Amino acid sequence: MSERPLLPERIGEVVGLGEYGVLGEFLAAVLAAFLVVNVVLANAALVIWAKRKVTAAFTDRIAVTHLGPFGLLIIVADAVRLLSKENIVPTNADRPAYDLAPLVVASSALLGFAVIPMGSGVQIADPEVGLAFAFAVAGITSVGLVMAGYASGNKYSLLGSLRAIATTIAYEIPLIVAGMSVVLFAGSLRTSTIVVAQSGELFSVAGVGVPAWYAFVNPFAFVIFLAAMIGEVGRNPFDMAEAPAELVAGYQTEYSSVYFTLLYMGEFVHIFLGGAIVATVFLGGPAGPVLPGIVWFLLKIWAVFLFTQWLRSAIPRLRIDQFIAIGWKGLLVLSFANLFLTAAIVGYLHSV
Repeated sequence: MSERPLLPERIGEVVGLGEYGVLGEFLAAVLAAFLVVNVVLANAALVIWAKRKVTAAFTDRIAVTHLGPFGLLIIVADAVRLLSKENIVPTNADRPAYDLAPLVVASSALLGFAVIPMGSGVQIADPEVGLAFAFAVAGITSVGLVMAGYASGNKYSLLGSLRAIATTIAYEIPLIVAGMSVVLFAGSLRTSTIVVAQSGELFSVAGVGVPAWYAFVNPFAFVIFLAAMIGEVGRNPFDMAEAPAELVAGYQTEYSSVYFTLLYMGEFVHIFLGGAIVATVFLGGPAGPVLPGIVWFLLKIWAVFLFTQWLRSAIPRLRIDQFIAIGWKGLLVLSFANLFLTAAIVGYLHSV
């Protein structure tokens, strides 16, 4: 990424707020956050249509066609349908936690995008611990799921929240360990530095250059990271916290109307945050030829999303014990083996 990140102070210069000092920087930061959040939410809304179309293509069905061109107005129809429902709260619910849980799930996923370089110079913040921050706020989603399950006063919801914690612990550790192998190569937790470290070519094949993305430099870590990320976001067939065939809808069972909408939106935003981290850490971030950086960034996120939809249509849901065993006995061991091997390679390269 050759251009400098368009951080709040630079946005203030561009839109003429720089001369207003602290107030100008604050307004510029709010403007930057507003733009990023709206880009993310617009893509999350489009998923409502895309997941129907993609799943239908995999299973040889038609999906939505009658609501607008190509069925695109299903997005509006779903929004009206969900938001117009009555918000029913169980009598034995723990009301403060019940009300806050959807906000925690939705906002935690959005916070992670603050440190992601989106291309075309757009990045809200670029702290030295950017990657650690992204992992940390992504993990807060599980706190929201536990709050929703416990506060609902429903045994199926409680079981769903306990499953969320069990799967998060089992898959978040290998996720972070696999990400740390990239940090060893890049020498920094700063997300913009990780993206810059992937610029250039790794080698050429028949005159075509292979980019120096960490997915090619360390494909073993890429596979582990992608598997752990899909397990952590908890979408089909790995939706152990919901498991409709076993837990009705898990932590979502007692939610309706705008609360359910926030939980549902939070899930999809979390998928996009996972795709954004994959794109930043392993796929060169917004790097790509011809098209603007932000376009490449969104294309890579959508590629990850389409991969999750393929898994949803191709793989049956695992049992909860099988799913957790894969995390603890498989991915955890492989991620540490990859980390030690990467450390040895990096140490050798620095010594020669």
